Amino acid sequence: MSQKILITGAAGQLGRELQRTAPAGAELLAATRERLDITDADQVRAFFSAQSPDVVINAAAYTAVDKAESEPAQAMAVNRDAAANLARACAQSGTRMLHVSTDFVFDGKACTPYAPDAATSPLGEYGRSKLAGEVAVTGALPGALVMRTAWVYSVFGGNFVKTMLRLMADREELSVVADQVGTPTWARGLASALWQAVARPDLEGVHHWTDAGVCSWYDFAVAIAEEGVELNLLQRMPVVHPIPGSAYPTPAKRPAYSVLDKDNTWQALATEGLHWRVQLRAMLQELKEL
Repeated sequence: MSQKILITGAAGQLGRELQRTAPAGAELLAATRERLDITDADQVRAFFSAQSPDVVINAAAYTAVDKAESEPAQAMAVNRDAAANLARACAQSGTRMLHVSTDFVFDGKACTPYAPDAATSPLGEYGRSKLAGEVAVTGALPGALVMRTAWVYSVFGGNFVKTMLRLMADREELSVVADQVGTPTWARGLASALWQAVARPDLEGVHHWTDAGVCSWYDFAVAIAEEGVELNLLQRMPVVHPIPGSAYPTPAKRPAYSVLDKDNTWQALATEGLHWRVQLRAMLQELKEL
């Protein structure tokens, strides 16, 4: 039986990959802000009344981590209030909701991967707004699925991988933070995991998904350089210097360690994420072909 799926944030990295990887038979309602302003509760109610989606995947988010420090109200409007609007509409219409969240709900003081039920303690406004969104969604819709992820990149939009390639093409040397550790996530793999979760209507609560493995931003940058040279996206191997986060101050404080424990999600979906380096190579191959 086909399902009508509302994808919010349709123009973003994840939103676009969700559209590309949608299963056959899914009727997609791909909503950019121009089509549906989810911060407007009346608009959301009217949209649900007119379209009657079976499932909502909320891939919309305010993701400007540093800018959120000076725009906390804007971050809350999208990451908390808009998510709450969707959850309330889902509750009223009997619609299932999958809500995407972040590793930034944690403070980074751990030294082993964060389980879904680990204590949260965000360091900045972005993380606080995303945690508030989780609370709002599960409060309004107890059967919702919250999927936390981290370090997302794709061929679309702006992200760390594309920024590094641009800088490496222009510079012979660059410095990258080496004391912040997590796991990169190709948006294509995350989208596939979300579609697998859609096919499991019994799945609810908080889950984690990233690619497999662990690295620092420095390790990630070195891998981007090596793979970029191998695929002829870069003409030469740049020198990448590891630096402490204190040498590259930003308005928002980042968690030093934000590796997510994916075991329960991998078991529930009967699949394991591919290693981040394998996924990076696949994304860069696609970028080359584009």
